[in-house]
Amino acid sequence: MQIGGLLRKRLRIAALALGSLAVVAMIIVGCSSVTEGTARVDAGEAPVYRASVSASIEESLSSSRAQESARQTSLTRAAVRSSCEALSTSSVDAVTAVNDYVDAFNQNSADVLVKTGPAVDALNHSADLVARSVSDPLTQELKDALHAWVDAARGVATAIEGNYGPVEFNAAITRLNDTKTTALNLCDAAY
Repeated sequence: MQIGGLLRKRLRIAALALGSLAVVAMIIVGCSSVTEGTARVDAGEAPVYRASVSASIEESLSSSRAQESARQTSLTRAAVRSSCEALSTSSVDAVTAVNDYVDAFNQNSADVLVKTGPAVDALNHSADLVARSVSDPLTQELKDALHAWVDAARGVATAIEGNYGPVEFNAAITRLNDTKTTALNLCDAAY
């Protein structure tokens, strides 16, 4: 029984090997056959194919343009929000501190010196904050208006520190108020 079992096992291995060789031979023969004929373009279908390719390219370009436009709009909105919020919040603090200084000055109060530092600091803080917020996505007009606020805020800070006379000081204050109004109006329009 051992010899018969061994023989059957060898026959199975031989049959498996022979079957594998037959499969490989069919693959080689099937892949090596050459189809006769001449390739030619179907003249009726070529314009349809070209139009399909052109439409696909145009649709892809249009989609890319729309995505880029949406991205730029989003960047611009974020830049406007950042700069305009920096201006609106910091300018309130600056104007409040300047008004406190002016009230103390007008009343010849001993608090004038105490109010000087906070007014100068608030103006410079606002100028620094707004200057850092200005970025490329903003329109040139809004950039210019924000830079004008920065310059005006620094101008009033210099006037306070330098103890400028009423004419020069009031001119600096007028410029500060005008640049703030202009910048905030542009901010409102940009939203």
